[in-house]
Amino acid sequence: MGTGDFYDKYCERTMNFAVAIVSFYSNHCKYKDETRIIGKQLLRSGTSVAANFRAVTRGRSSAESYAKLCIVIEETDETLFWLELLKKAALIDVSQIEQLITEVTELLKIFSTTRKNWKR
Repeated sequence: MGTGDFYDKYCERTMNFAVAIVSFYSNHCKYKDETRIIGKQLLRSGTSVAANFRAVTRGRSSAESYAKLCIVIEETDETLFWLELLKKAALIDVSQIEQLITEVTELLKIFSTTRKNWKR
């Protein structure tokens, strides 16, 4: 497990997403208590997506990689939750988070489909 274009592509893509989350937090979440608290949750889950996807590629067995993929999906969905909360609570200008929401939604769909097709 862990070699191939799919894994290389999504290791890079999730790393870029993690960098975008770090940048977003640094630029938008430090100024109010509400955004700082939610932002820290977002920072943790958003960077965890990349770290755990990397672990998928390094699994010692198919079962271990599958379990890590399940964690990736949980963290991706949690990241989407925090972004949606920031948006719905009007704590962040929508234009500042739309691109992140689009990317995390796409990643969630891709990883969910990958998990669904894993056993086939």
